[in-house]
Amino acid sequence: MRTLLLAGTALLTLAGTVVPASAQVSDNVIRIGVLNDRSGIYADLAGEGSAVAARMAAEEFGNKVAGAAVEIVVADHQNKADIAASKAREWVDTGGVDAIADVPNSAAALAVQGITKEKKRIFLMSGPGATALSGAQCSPYGFQWTYDNYAMAAGTGRALYEQGKKKWFFVTADYAFGQSLEEETTKMVKSLGGTIVGSVRHPLGTADFSSFLLQAQGSGADVIGLANAGGDTVNAVKQAAEFGITQSGQSLAGLLMFISDVNALGLQSAQGLMLTTGFYWDMDDQTRDWSKKFEAKVGKKPTMVQAGVYSAVKHYLKAVEAAKTDDADKVAAKMRELPVEDMFAKKGKIAANGRMFHDMYLAQVKTPAESKGAWDYYKIVKTIPADTAFMDPKQSGCALVK
Repeated sequence: MRTLLLAGTALLTLAGTVVPASAQVSDNVIRIGVLNDRSGIYADLAGEGSAVAARMAAEEFGNKVAGAAVEIVVADHQNKADIAASKAREWVDTGGVDAIADVPNSAAALAVQGITKEKKRIFLMSGPGATALSGAQCSPYGFQWTYDNYAMAAGTGRALYEQGKKKWFFVTADYAFGQSLEEETTKMVKSLGGTIVGSVRHPLGTADFSSFLLQAQGSGADVIGLANAGGDTVNAVKQAAEFGITQSGQSLAGLLMFISDVNALGLQSAQGLMLTTGFYWDMDDQTRDWSKKFEAKVGKKPTMVQAGVYSAVKHYLKAVEAAKTDDADKVAAKMRELPVEDMFAKKGKIAANGRMFHDMYLAQVKTPAESKGAWDYYKIVKTIPADTAFMDPKQSGCALVK
């Protein structure tokens, strides 16, 4: 355990000597590792933008908390669980990292969750969506911040069903995230009385979706649910337009879409798509001001994952400051105790399973005629209250929930 000692305090070491009150963490640094895809299909929605968001949070504290410097380090997990696990272990064992942030790709996040649980390090998850991260694979040190697959199903899945679209076919990324997103949306559709007419799995990073889309098109489904993300979603939507899928009466549902995807597609291709998001840059003065600063550094508006990294890192630093230590057990307890109040979340709260509860938003992509300028992409259709958006922790399967 590494303890931050503030003015007026002292610590008796195992050797029996008193450490003076001016002593700090062993290396006098709080290190936060931003671990994500920096070069592949999720780089646009996370990547360097997430690192910038983490630095922005640290800068609000003057890059110093309780007398210790705050340092942000970064690494590319290349969407591979073994690389993510290796880097996380290296950071903790030899790099002096106190917390790991972001980690899009649920398989990678599940691997990191195991390591941070074993090593007692804080894990701030903005990128991954698998509900197991705050469910059966939850951790006392793991915090799922921005969204999860249950929230995506509860938002977009329910909205399309309520429009009378009751028969679904899934085109699913074949790994933990995609499988979880399909599973949660299937549960939602069936609970409402809908049916699943089929599904097909595709490898992560697929360039050609033609065979998958032809199966979906021939299924007779009302909705083709894309249980994928990032570059995979962009490619699938573009190719669906080439096949004339929506023109023939079927609806296309991007079950996890980001503003970066809409930007890559363009409004001509993306117009009318329904999506669920935890953040939009043009919500209010706070989101606009922060997003303007982010854009000045990155050259584009933030995704909800990048905004979530900022919020999670800021809350972690507030907890370290309040707990006067970087001890993971004490910081985790303080994180759960403190309300989450920033430009990302209003009256946010962290449940026993590590799920951060905050409002989500159902949005529809604007038409080119409706958009007033760059990045003016969403119409917010409705606010989904936190308690409706996310799973009841008692139903999550997390052993931490009493």
